[in-house]
Amino acid sequence: MVRIINYKTRQKEDGTEFYVLEVQGGIEMIKSKTSGQYYATAKKALVPTTFDEATCKGLIGTEFPGSITKITTEPYQYSIKETGEVISLEHRYIYLPEDVETDEAKLAKSLEQAFN
Repeated sequence: MVRIINYKTRQKEDGTEFYVLEVQGGIEMIKSKTSGQYYATAKKALVPTTFDEATCKGLIGTEFPGSITKITTEPYQYSIKETGEVISLEHRYIYLPEDVETDEAKLAKSLEQAFN
C-alpha cells in the first residue's frame, strides 16, 4: 500500500501547469553505511495526474494498492538542499500498481529460477 502525502505543481514545456501526487510507501529500517546504525525511512515517488488542485488536496491521506520501487536511470546530478552538496545518482523511485513488475524485478526472478 502507498499513501498520498502531498501534491505539487509542475509546468509542462508549453508553460501549462499540472499536478503530481507525492506518494509514500511503508516504513523500512535501513542500516547506515557510515555509522552502522539503523534508521527508519520510507520511499517516495511523484505520480502525474489530470486532477485539479482541489481534487489533489482532497486526496491527501488516501491509501491505495501498489508499491514504490527503485529503478536504474542514466546518471544525473542532485543537490542536497540542507548541505548544498551535489551528488551523482543513477536511480529514482517510481510508483508501481499491484501485480506490475519492473524489468529489474523480472530479471532477478529469472536469475533466481535459473540458479535454483
